[in-house]
Amino acid sequence: MPPTVLITGAAGFVGGHVAREARRHHARLRLTVHRRTPCEPTADLVHADLAEPASLPGICEGVDVLIHCAAQIGGDAETNEAVNARGTAALVAEARRAGVRRIVQLSTASVYGRGTFRGSHPEDLVRNPGSATSRTRAGAEDAVLGAGGVVLRPHLVYGSGDAWVGPGIAGILRALPGTVDGWPARTSMIAVTDLARLLVAAGLAPAGTLSASVYHAAHPEPVAIAALLRAVAACGAIACPAGRIDAETARAALAARGLPSSSLDMLTTDHVFDGTRLWADLGQPPGVAFPEGWRRSARWYREVLRAG
Repeated sequence: MPPTVLITGAAGFVGGHVAREARRHHARLRLTVHRRTPCEPTADLVHADLAEPASLPGICEGVDVLIHCAAQIGGDAETNEAVNARGTAALVAEARRAGVRRIVQLSTASVYGRGTFRGSHPEDLVRNPGSATSRTRAGAEDAVLGAGGVVLRPHLVYGSGDAWVGPGIAGILRALPGTVDGWPARTSMIAVTDLARLLVAAGLAPAGTLSASVYHAAHPEPVAIAALLRAVAACGAIACPAGRIDAETARAALAARGLPSSSLDMLTTDHVFDGTRLWADLGQPPGVAFPEGWRRSARWYREVLRAG
């Protein structure tokens, strides 16, 4: 019999792609429903709200693999705590009670906090979350790892459905009067379709395949920030000023538009995370590099960024 895979957050950006990837593997799908209904008409839909532990008992019965993509991003500290930390802990407890054989969590490299990262491996880094979201997602990791699960930490994820990276950078570009020191930094990125492929492969991998419990999920080739900004500007029809400004001037310009100045840090310092171990353990090719990956989703970005 094909495995039964429970996916949380299947109506979201990454979770929706994970559901389609799991379907491609002929898995029997069970998807959680909260505010939105996932677009998988033949899946088994179950109501579950991570902020309401009473909604979780029974959802893992008969499940072989749990792929946990749901998360609270932004908002107040208490909601983050209720959903990401306490909600994940309750979900993991239910999975263990039901005998789920593998738990895979979609986390984030933001659990490391601010800094410069150049080819770093998970075991070389210390988590230092700087926001309620990243702190509670680190707490979610602890629950998953305590149950013998697997954690994947991507940095920037792009592709159809992206409501964060492309729109966020477009907002920054529209606010700045110039380029910041020529944008010399590099960053790790991954196409959402490739991230979904990794999450499903990690969930379905035979015992003994995975050599670690925490992985970075990134394409092996870092992306130059200058190239990323040019790609967003082209899709958004945003004119990039030719002049150069320093970081302090840029932060002031962002603050004047009501944008968080901290977002500039990710664009002015290297954020490169080594994800080669995950690709190797799963025997998966890393997919196309950023230029081709972005081209494949450029039509979607043009429609979204120009409308915004």
